[in-house]
Amino acid sequence: MARRLQLPFEILTDAEFKLCDQLHFPTFEVDGMRLLKRLTMVVRGGRIEHVFYPVFPPNESAEQVLRWLRKHPIPIQPK
Repeated sequence: MARRLQLPFEILTDAEFKLCDQLHFPTFEVDGMRLLKRLTMVVRGGRIEHVFYPVFPPNESAEQVLRWLRKHPIPIQPK
Protein backbone atom coordinates (compact mmCIF):
# COMPACT_ATOMS: atom_id res chain seq x y z
CA MET A 1 0.00 0.00 0.00
CA ALA A 2 2.76 2.48 0.91
CA ARG A 3 4.50 1.87 -2.42
CA ARG A 4 1.27 2.04 -4.42
CA LEU A 5 0.31 5.33 -2.78
CA GLN A 6 3.91 6.59 -3.00
CA LEU A 7 3.97 7.40 0.71
CA PRO A 8 7.23 8.77 2.13
CA PHE A 9 6.86 6.63 5.26
CA GLU A 10 6.22 3.03 6.23
CA ILE A 11 2.84 1.57 7.08
CA LEU A 12 2.62 -0.99 9.86
CA THR A 13 0.38 -3.99 9.34
CA ASP A 14 -1.00 -5.99 12.27
CA ALA A 15 -3.67 -8.22 10.73
CA GLU A 16 -3.74 -10.53 13.76
CA PHE A 17 -3.87 -7.61 16.24
CA LYS A 18 -0.85 -8.93 18.17
CA LEU A 19 0.87 -5.57 18.52
CA CYS A 20 -2.46 -3.81 18.95
CA ASP A 21 -3.39 -6.05 21.88
CA GLN A 22 0.04 -5.79 23.53
CA LEU A 23 -0.04 -1.98 23.36
CA HIS A 24 -3.77 -1.73 24.18
CA PHE A 25 -4.53 0.28 21.06
CA PRO A 26 -8.18 1.27 20.62
CA THR A 27 -10.34 -0.90 18.38
CA PHE A 28 -13.98 -1.14 17.40
CA GLU A 29 -16.22 -3.65 15.60
CA VAL A 30 -18.38 -3.20 12.52
CA ASP A 31 -20.26 -6.02 10.81
CA GLY A 32 -18.21 -8.60 12.69
CA MET A 33 -14.88 -7.03 11.70
CA ARG A 34 -12.46 -5.78 14.30
CA LEU A 35 -10.83 -2.56 13.19
CA LEU A 36 -8.14 -0.35 14.66
CA LYS A 37 -9.14 3.20 15.42
CA ARG A 38 -7.14 5.80 13.54
CA LEU A 39 -3.91 6.80 15.24
CA THR A 40 -0.48 8.00 14.23
CA MET A 41 2.75 6.71 15.76
CA VAL A 42 6.16 8.30 15.53
CA VAL A 43 8.69 5.44 15.70
CA ARG A 44 12.40 6.13 15.87
CA GLY A 45 15.12 3.58 16.39
CA GLY A 46 12.54 0.84 16.90
CA ARG A 47 10.86 2.69 19.79
CA ILE A 48 7.48 4.36 19.86
CA GLU A 49 8.31 7.96 20.62
CA HIS A 50 4.85 9.50 20.40
CA VAL A 51 1.26 8.47 19.65
CA PHE A 52 -1.35 10.84 18.28
CA TYR A 53 -4.81 9.73 19.34
CA PRO A 54 -7.50 10.53 18.70
CA VAL A 55 -6.81 11.68 15.16
CA PHE A 56 -9.19 14.62 15.14
CA PRO A 57 -10.05 16.50 13.18
CA PRO A 58 -8.75 14.25 10.41
CA ASN A 59 -8.13 17.11 7.99
CA GLU A 60 -5.73 18.72 10.51
CA SER A 61 -3.92 15.57 11.63
CA ALA A 62 -1.00 15.78 9.21
CA GLU A 63 -0.25 19.36 10.25
CA GLN A 64 -0.41 18.36 13.94
CA VAL A 65 2.15 15.62 13.32
CA LEU A 66 4.40 17.94 11.29
CA ARG A 67 4.31 20.57 14.07
CA TRP A 68 5.32 17.91 16.60
CA LEU A 69 8.14 16.64 14.36
CA ARG A 70 9.49 20.17 13.93
CA LYS A 71 9.56 20.59 17.72
CA HIS A 72 11.22 17.18 18.16
CA PRO A 73 13.81 16.87 15.37
CA ILE A 74 15.99 13.81 15.01
CA PRO A 75 19.26 14.54 16.83
CA ILE A 76 22.25 14.57 14.48
CA GLN A 77 24.86 12.05 15.60
CA PRO A 78 28.48 13.28 15.54
CA LYS A 79 30.70 11.40 13.10
